[in-house]
Amino acid sequence: MSARPSHSSPLVLCREITKTYGTGNAAVHALRGASLEIAPGELILLEGPSGCGKTTLVSVISGLLDRDGGECQVAGSDPGALSPRQRTDFRGRNIGFVFQTLNLIPALTAEENAATPLVIAGESRRKALAQAAEALHEVGFDDRMRKSLPADLSGGQRQRVAIVRATLHNPKLIVCDEPTSALDRESGHQVMELLRRHALKAQRAVLVVTHDARTFEFADRIARMEDGRVASIENVLRTSTSTPPSTR
Repeated sequence: MSARPSHSSPLVLCREITKTYGTGNAAVHALRGASLEIAPGELILLEGPSGCGKTTLVSVISGLLDRDGGECQVAGSDPGALSPRQRTDFRGRNIGFVFQTLNLIPALTAEENAATPLVIAGESRRKALAQAAEALHEVGFDDRMRKSLPADLSGGQRQRVAIVRATLHNPKLIVCDEPTSALDRESGHQVMELLRRHALKAQRAVLVVTHDARTFEFADRIARMEDGRVASIENVLRTSTSTPPSTR
């Protein structure tokens, strides 16, 4: 099946991406011509066995890793053509991350963790905290929860903080690494609903790396990787309970 979404110009365009680690007999061909396009307003899952190249492809898209060959455009720019400082600035403006380990700072409250990207971007602490408080309220946090440390929150609540942190600076692409792997069914369902309702917008795409079949119903498409390539892409008929992206 074609890797090109037909309903919109792509936010992410990858064509024939290659990446090899090492040389000679020790060479590992992580990407062998991987192609993928992601449209604004789309939630796409990247699925496949360990070692198939998912993390490498996402790292190239995010500008965390240089590719050896092929074409990559994200929000109109080639991350691989930027200097290290430009690449950092590009990620800060255009990409939000929800890491598998969440990477919340233990000594900061939920509100302070969520505000971190805005503070790093130069926003005043007061304004950043106010925006974080409003966003956390939208995902069900009361005043006590907003002032709680990560250790005092449930796994699902910590995921909600991580999603707010990833979206607060209004990036164009949200990248999530196994966001439901450590959660029970109900919490995982809530996190995926939250990604569709809070993170996905008409001008923004969400890319989720996953092994969790419970997440499939929330996707618009599922891209399956094998041996360093995108082997197939499946359109998903989502249920009526899945929330469409916001137009905000």
